[in-house]
Amino acid sequence: MKILLATYWAVPHVGGVWKYMVQLKKNLERAGHKVDLLGYGKDNTFIHLVNKNKKLSTDQLRPLLQAKITPANYPEIYANDLVKYTEFHRYMYELAAAYFGLGDYDLIHTQDVLSTVSMSRIKPSHIPLVATLHGSVAHEIYHQLETTLRSSTSFMAKEYYKKLEYLGATSANTTIVANHWLKNILTDEFAVPTTQIQVQHYGYDTRSFLEKMKEKSSIKKPSGKKVITYTGRLVELKGVHHLLTALGQLKKERAEKDWVCWIIGDGDQMEDLKIRAQSLSLTDDVFFFGERQDIPYLLSLSDVHVLPSLLENQPLSVIEAQLAGKAVLVSDAGGLPEMVENGVTGIVVPAGDPQSLYENLDLLLDSAKLRKKLGSNAKIWGISHWSQERAVRNLIKIYKRAQTAGEDVTDDTGFSVNH
Repeated sequence: MKILLATYWAVPHVGGVWKYMVQLKKNLERAGHKVDLLGYGKDNTFIHLVNKNKKLSTDQLRPLLQAKITPANYPEIYANDLVKYTEFHRYMYELAAAYFGLGDYDLIHTQDVLSTVSMSRIKPSHIPLVATLHGSVAHEIYHQLETTLRSSTSFMAKEYYKKLEYLGATSANTTIVANHWLKNILTDEFAVPTTQIQVQHYGYDTRSFLEKMKEKSSIKKPSGKKVITYTGRLVELKGVHHLLTALGQLKKERAEKDWVCWIIGDGDQMEDLKIRAQSLSLTDDVFFFGERQDIPYLLSLSDVHVLPSLLENQPLSVIEAQLAGKAVLVSDAGGLPEMVENGVTGIVVPAGDPQSLYENLDLLLDSAKLRKKLGSNAKIWGISHWSQERAVRNLIKIYKRAQTAGEDVTDDTGFSVNH
């Protein structure tokens, strides 16, 4: 098969969607398939077929849309900045994909609701469409509309993304989600038919990850210190600000100065988090590593891995920490309780609760026996559960069913807040 893996998000990037796409491409090609990768580029200034070095600038496409989609014709699009931004970028994404051409593909596999809606509108009707949703875009937007993006027209953006979530989850032949948390949101809150959804976790290249853990870098573990790690995007929804609050209390309350925290990753909250760490007198205790290519090795030096997310799906950072055999401390957000069994393969605390983070960090730092038990259990479970070979085999079965379904689920009605 010739397969297009498509996402609306900018690629390559730090997050798990890109890692999933890269690993899936490698495994599909190993099975004899041809795979292309489509997405936005850096800063959303172009759309590109990543592996073919084909790109189309948004500067070339925007004037075409501005001439057609005017405030006079579509005032509701212009009434909310987020809706306007999303609509224009979705249309530019569709125009670029159509320009690159979709007719040669045997199957398109999208990675989010926006790319799914887009592909369902422009693909040839005979090409099957499979979607994997890596979280609830609507829920992320709802959170932002209540915090950073609050405005007098927020209700319009909420209704727009509510409709988008439904269409994105129903426009493919099959919609794959990684856990029952997301399936329940889609079926209960957004009225997506249960027959549309298939639960299947991602899988992970465990063999390659374990080999990379042995590849040493220049980073050394501080003598006499236990290492707490966080890996992932530095955005508000990851809850790193709550981790810093907990670490501030840990420094005040814990008699032993026997720990450091390595925050590994990048994002728009980086500078704010550095300022917060400084205000909590954590300059000598918390180190911001930025984006790194040696995460498997850094995890090998870790003693405790923390993910304090406020909203989460099935993060690869937790999978990697489990494979590294580390004690993981996670929030109960989203799909995390389906990944970590409290007291057995890690510790689960309420989301947005720095006090619980502090108490359990203190507990884990105190007990080498507990850290070893949780880490050992996590590794045994992780190596078995995250088998990529099994996940890819199951995915190819879904592809084949989509090819033989004989149904065209393309949405020919179009989609917009207005039209």
